[in-house]
Amino acid sequence: MSQECSTGTKPYAAGRPWLGGSFDTVGLKAEIAQLDERLSDPAVWSPSGDGEALSRRRASVFGGLERSAAFARAVDEVETLAEWIREGEDVIDDFREHLDRLEGQLDEFDLQRLFAGEHDSENAIVTINPGAGGTDAQDWAEMLLGMYIRWAKGRGFDIELLDRQPAEEAGIKGATFEVRGDHAYGRLRVESGVHRLVRISPFDAQHRRHTSFASVAAFPDLDNRIEIEVEENDLRIDTFRASGKGGQHVNVTDSAVRITHLPTGLVVSCQNERSQHRNRDSAMKVLRARLYDRAVRERKAQEEAQKESLGDNTWGNQIRSYVFQPYRMVKDHRTNHQMGDVDRVMNGDLDGFIKAGLNLAAKGGTAV
Repeated sequence: MSQECSTGTKPYAAGRPWLGGSFDTVGLKAEIAQLDERLSDPAVWSPSGDGEALSRRRASVFGGLERSAAFARAVDEVETLAEWIREGEDVIDDFREHLDRLEGQLDEFDLQRLFAGEHDSENAIVTINPGAGGTDAQDWAEMLLGMYIRWAKGRGFDIELLDRQPAEEAGIKGATFEVRGDHAYGRLRVESGVHRLVRISPFDAQHRRHTSFASVAAFPDLDNRIEIEVEENDLRIDTFRASGKGGQHVNVTDSAVRITHLPTGLVVSCQNERSQHRNRDSAMKVLRARLYDRAVRERKAQEEAQKESLGDNTWGNQIRSYVFQPYRMVKDHRTNHQMGDVDRVMNGDLDGFIKAGLNLAAKGGTAV
């Protein structure tokens, strides 16, 4: 965004006629009124009704209305500060701070237009599994888990760890978590794929450079709305004692649940809750999401589906490389988007990579 505001030019004209599309507050308010009228009909809350879908749509539209209002306030603040600068006030630092904030809001609006997928507005279920690389890969999988947790918390999203299987020496054998927030799946779907790490291994006594891999897979959380029949006879349900750190936190009951879907061989587990019943519900939710994803891919075999784009969890299939040695760089091989500040990425600064992936997908590329 230009800083012409401080030179006498006002790019934000009164009335802001250039604000359209997502900024159409009149249209957004009208849609909310229509949705409220439909939601007031008891019939939409029947088992065959679409009350939940309408509620989610209302929440999404209301979020757009709030973003538009926040943007309008930010524009007013920038215009006011620009006027003070022209009058000789020493508020340039405040002006730059507000302008940066405005640029961030514009970036978010630009991102919203890229959410064109059928389930982009849904919450996301994400699984992370180590690939080639032994202990380094297991440690890398845990590092990725932390990265996504920091990204989600940084955006104000809710995150729930559904399953975490610790490895013997370090890291994890796998993890599953849910992210709840504005277009969580729409953002995370472009993260599906193999992630490659290059670093001096902390597990190598000779301090040699190692390459390891971990896969990330994101699914829309459709929960009970997934039209997938799961026969009880098709399930093998095992219970076991949840792993923990021992001492007073050790779980002395078999509350952890592992569900195997016999026809497909899909296996999901959940041990985050102390209640076996709640763990079973969470595991079934993940299983339904994975079965739905499988059904979609089979029905649209002619298209490249997200799981098919993952490839083997090893050499030659990575979508992104995180290089700690001999130089420091994170580069996405699909979009060529890169960042030299590796620590910043690992601390959850992923929006640039996500937006680049969504832009590529919108152009018909293979980011998802």
